[in-house]
Amino acid sequence: MKRILRIVLLGLCLASCAKAPRYANRAEAIAAQIHDPSSRYVVVTVHRGDWRNFPENSIPAIESIIRMGADIMELDLKMTADSVLVLSHDADVRRCTNFGSVFRDQPGKSALVKDLTLEEIKSLSLKRAHNVEIDTLHVPTLREALLCCKDRICVNVDQGYEYYDQVLAITEELGVTDQILIKGKKPIEVVAAHEAAYPHNMMYMPVVDIQRPSGMKLFNSYMEQNVVPLAYEICWQVNDGTFEKVARQIIDQGSKVWVNTIWASLCGGDGNDDDAAYLAEDPGQVYQQYLDNGVSMIQTDRPELLIGWLTKKGRHTLR
Repeated sequence: MKRILRIVLLGLCLASCAKAPRYANRAEAIAAQIHDPSSRYVVVTVHRGDWRNFPENSIPAIESIIRMGADIMELDLKMTADSVLVLSHDADVRRCTNFGSVFRDQPGKSALVKDLTLEEIKSLSLKRAHNVEIDTLHVPTLREALLCCKDRICVNVDQGYEYYDQVLAITEELGVTDQILIKGKKPIEVVAAHEAAYPHNMMYMPVVDIQRPSGMKLFNSYMEQNVVPLAYEICWQVNDGTFEKVARQIIDQGSKVWVNTIWASLCGGDGNDDDAAYLAEDPGQVYQQYLDNGVSMIQTDRPELLIGWLTKKGRHTLR
């Protein structure tokens, strides 16, 4: 009887373990896909968050794409005069905030983030894409953004490699380092030396413009030295066969291919971007070419459209 009971208990234990989640949280599951070159899951990165409905690089823009099921929030960093990292694509805050109204009595006031204190930055209201001011929304700090993203979505620091040390200090403090992907165009030796200074680093991805001499030089250095990054961000202006060739080299090397469909100038010209997919009868008329070439990471300005299409294709379901 005791033996039978032990067998039953063991069976229940095994059943329980089989149902246990494989990853501690969603961001960890996404990071696992990024690290797996054989994964068929297509990672969707959203450019500055849901900027069509909320101010770009804002907390609500992040919350919105998390609800959509996006995998990575792409953001840009600048440092204030008092050395605080904040989310801003532009060096100048005029486009995205009501700076002119707040400082109208100071006509000579600099609008550069580097010349403004955090208090001054926080006094500004963010604008939506249609130039509508939102009094309740303000420029978030990197810390605030990462707290919003923690364990829910991975983060791509686009403009920000120059702040690597400061970013890493914050990610380590918050316990999100493994959920952060930072990218740049630095030589292999520079990146390696930088990472060697720390026992724990963020994910890193080189950006290579394959139709520019500097971009091909960087790409070839990875190939010649057999350094295999998690992924390469590939940019190209004209479809002349170069992208297909490079994508095959990357996949054969055991890495992953990231493309940007946000602008035609980054993915081969007109007819190859998100807007073309949006206007097409079937988004696959645009997006399928990337999957056919082994792309498994896409940065988009049309997240709902892309995620919906990928899900129907069976390429956007975390397991």
